[in-house]
This record gives sequence, structure tokens and C-alpha cells, in this order.
Amino acid sequence: MRIALLGQQKFGKAVLEGFVERGHTVAGVFCSADKPGTPPDPIKVAAESRGIPVYQLPSLKTAHAREILRGLDADLGVMAYVLQFAPEDFVAIPAHGTIQYHPSLLPRYRGPSAVNWPVIRGDASTGLTIFRPTDGLDEGPIILQKETPIGPAETMGGVYFQRLFPMGVAALLEAAELVAGGRASATPQDDSHASYEGWCRAPEARINWHNHVDIVFNLIRGCDPAPGAWTLLNGKKLQLFDVRKHVLRRFSQTAGDIGAIASVGDRSLCISAQGGQIEVFRLKYAEGEKQPPPQFCAEMGVGVGTLLGA
Repeated sequence: MRIALLGQQKFGKAVLEGFVERGHTVAGVFCSADKPGTPPDPIKVAAESRGIPVYQLPSLKTAHAREILRGLDADLGVMAYVLQFAPEDFVAIPAHGTIQYHPSLLPRYRGPSAVNWPVIRGDASTGLTIFRPTDGLDEGPIILQKETPIGPAETMGGVYFQRLFPMGVAALLEAAELVAGGRASATPQDDSHASYEGWCRAPEARINWHNHVDIVFNLIRGCDPAPGAWTLLNGKKLQLFDVRKHVLRRFSQTAGDIGAIASVGDRSLCISAQGGQIEVFRLKYAEGEKQPPPQFCAEMGVGVGTLLGA
């Protein structure tokens, strides 16, 4: 099977390698343009090392993009982590059309940060979908889906890198062979169950310590490692990673002032929120590196009673 692969970063690279290992021909790779001062995209490096043509086009909506794709004579288009918009007149060019990976159980969590939001909302499970792309964002008919649990203390990074990433590579390979063999069905999405969430970026990742401790905890783990949930200390951003939740059990216990550092231990510090405390094992201040909280507190001269978020 000849594959036209659209993708980027490590996921796109892994998909490329998966198809090559299965004996398929990757006829060409479409990926985003290089950004000044950053390393080349891993999928670009992997493709070039194998002599596979790479196309870094500013848009996939042009006649030039369609001409390139037609020239590849691909049996199937595969979209593996694509942020560029690929219109229907482009994705329909390969002989068997195109399939796309999305890291949620569509129609829920349409949008670009579909791994973050289920964790932030405290969902017990998530999954992935392989579907036929259309001009509607993440709205095309579904070919297959895979579900996976979200542990009660699991981070977004754990869910993605340990399961949704490897499961997604395998699911794209499975779906491609179903489509090529004429064994794939395409089930329309039920819009009555659909939801769309946009980017989870810095504004969405800001912590409100007056929220319940459950909400704060889910936000931090849902933004770990990216974009990194944050609060303010002396007017600068303090990002929190690798956290635990401690819930108050009785009236006689005290959490301390909301948003204040309640304790500093040998490996962590605790911050008070409504209904409990957040224990932090790693943090990053301003433009610095991630470090253990006790080291940070000693260097910055902060400790019990220091108020965050103001």
C-alpha cells in the first residue's frame, strides 16, 4: 500500500515507522514548516533519512498542494497529529481517501486539546478515534475507536504517552488495512452527544485556589506536562507538576489560608485550597528549570504562610 502521510512530531514519526515496518510504502510526508531556532521536526528527519519526499507547505488548501498529492499516486492518506486544515478536496485524492487520528472518543472532545480536557474534568476514561476527515473539525464518520481508563491521580502525560500514543499508532495501522481491504465501515457521529473544547493554553491553565481541591487537582494533572498549570508568586508564573491531593476529613483539621503554603517537607510542599491541600513534588518558576520544592523555597526565601496567586 502506498501511503501519503500527514503528521508531525514524535507521534507522526512513530506512525511513519509503523507503516514502513509493516512493509508499506510511504510515498511522501506532509509536515509543518520548520520554526527558526528549533530542531527540525522528528517526522521530517525520519522521512529524509529514508529518502522519502517531504513537503512543508504553508497551506493544504491550494491547487499546488492537490497537485503534489496527486503526483504521489497514494492508495491512502493518513493524518497523524495534524494542525493544518486539510480540506475535503485534498483528502479525497488518494484512491481510498484519508483516515485521521483523534485522541478522544468522538463526538466528545472535538478540538485541539482533546487529551487535556477529560483529565481536567475528572473523567474516568477516554480513548481514541480513527475517522474520515471532513471540512467540519473532527466531525467525520468513525471507522474505529479504542477506550482506556484514566487513573484517579493520572496526569495528561501519563494517559497520552503510555497509552493513547502507542494505541493510536496501532489503531491507524489497523484502520488502514481495514480500509484497503474493503472491510471498514464508517459510522456517522451522533451530534447529540458532541462537545467541542478549544485549546488548553496558559489562560485556561491558571489556578484559582478558591476552587475546590478536587478541581484544582484535576486542573494541575490535566496540564502536566503541558501547558503546565500555574499560579503567581511575586508577580511571576509558578508552574506546578507531579502533585498529590489531600482532602480534609473533619472540622478540627485546618487547611490554612486559601492559596498559602501550608507546609514544606523534605521532598514537597503543600498549598491550601478549598476542602484540602495540594502537595507539590516539582515546580518551575519564571524561566527557570523544574526543581524540587524544598530547594526552590530555600533559594527564594519562601515558606509556610507565603500566599500564591495574588
